Amino acid sequence: MKRANTFDVIPQSPEDKELLRRLLDASAALWNEINYERRENYAGPDGDVWDISEYRGRYSGVLGASTVQQIERKNREAWKSFFSLKKKGEANGKPGFWGNSEDRRELRTYIRNTSYSVEWGEYSRLEILVGKHLKDEYGLGHRERLRLELRGDPNWKEYDKQGRLELFYDEQAQSFKAFQPVTISEDHSRVAQPLASEEAALDIGANNLVACTTTTGQQLLYDGRDLFERFRETTREIARLQSLLEDGRYSSHRIRRLYDRRTKRRDHAQDALARDLIERLYDEGVSTVYVGALTDVLE
Repeated sequence: MKRANTFDVIPQSPEDKELLRRLLDASAALWNEINYERRENYAGPDGDVWDISEYRGRYSGVLGASTVQQIERKNREAWKSFFSLKKKGEANGKPGFWGNSEDRRELRTYIRNTSYSVEWGEYSRLEILVGKHLKDEYGLGHRERLRLELRGDPNWKEYDKQGRLELFYDEQAQSFKAFQPVTISEDHSRVAQPLASEEAALDIGANNLVACTTTTGQQLLYDGRDLFERFRETTREIARLQSLLEDGRYSSHRIRRLYDRRTKRRDHAQDALARDLIERLYDEGVSTVYVGALTDVLE
């Protein structure tokens, strides 16, 4: 079975933080170059999106050859998905870039499953491969990897196989995070099951994002007023800026930046809410969740 762990990644020194940021920034630069070349090939009458330049010579010194390979592969997967959706008439745009010239690149990378290791304990840690040039510049040994602290309590500490690690900087949370796909056996899957079979009902609304009642008597309420007020403020600012545009123009870099900020803020709030709610329900022994009006569920 496929599952995933998510956790916070903490550099142990300012030098480690700088090294990590450079690694992620170089990864984003690589993605953008590959994606730009493929978009140009796609637009050309005789272009082949799969025929791209060799990037390992330019980037392996910073990223390591295996990370260059993973980013190339991830971009290829994105384009395959685009063509698959296009064939079904569902494509909503070509694969995009990681960031832009105004807001800088999005800090992100993908590490091959054999190029990182995770160790859980009192002092949990993540070790990742970096390129030789960065090793030399930051004083890492020939066989040494960048060691980073981990924080979190993932459900799947025991697994049969780890997948490609996604490592990124969360602008909203102002922290580095990791997403680790894992393959687990049925024996290990029981570890993450609640220890009881209680039930919970969720009522999803606007001002109150989620109201929750469980059969244990617990009641949880997530207030969304502040979040929606910030959403409305950003929406009003977008409308104001659109009213100032010249005739025939519908957007600008600043407007697109506000749209992107609004979307990321909403997504981050939703993710944080879901994570907190699931953790609380798990602790209550809840194994079944009903979504809908509470009165309909509990009658």
